[in-house]
Amino acid sequence: MEGAGGYPSAAPAPPPLHPAIAPLFFLLGKWRGQGEGGFPTINSFAYAEELLFSHSGKPVIAYNQKTWKLASGEPMHAESGYWRPKADGSIEVVIAQSTGLVEVQKGSYDAENKIIMLQSELVGNASKVKEITRAFKVVNDELSYVVQMATNITSLQPHLKALLRKV
Repeated sequence: MEGAGGYPSAAPAPPPLHPAIAPLFFLLGKWRGQGEGGFPTINSFAYAEELLFSHSGKPVIAYNQKTWKLASGEPMHAESGYWRPKADGSIEVVIAQSTGLVEVQKGSYDAENKIIMLQSELVGNASKVKEITRAFKVVNDELSYVVQMATNITSLQPHLKALLRKV
């Protein structure tokens, strides 16, 4: 049945899960929590965060992230992209950040232990950032991650870490 403007009047049923993303089914959904960041060249900070991993029935997971200041709720950062897991345990990821920076990452996943490790192949449109790694892990329905970064004046160092729960 159609509603106004030819759009369906009821939400469509979710598409079937593509077999290629089935090993990362544990990521799908909305996650919220808090994190902290820092780097030798900036002051430390705390933030709240929401991650959304979704799918459209294709062999790719859509990724959306946003953060905001804990005290004021003021927006801080946002990024989005796509994760393409492969049957051999490898994964390809592209992420565009609100700062204009773009990451092309490759890595691996361990579906049994719910771990994803990513390493930048390319960091585009970044005058200072040279390398980014991301490590995600789900334990007892909590998603934790650590982001490390290297710049033109620093080696690879911790930058962000957070703990989120599925909502």
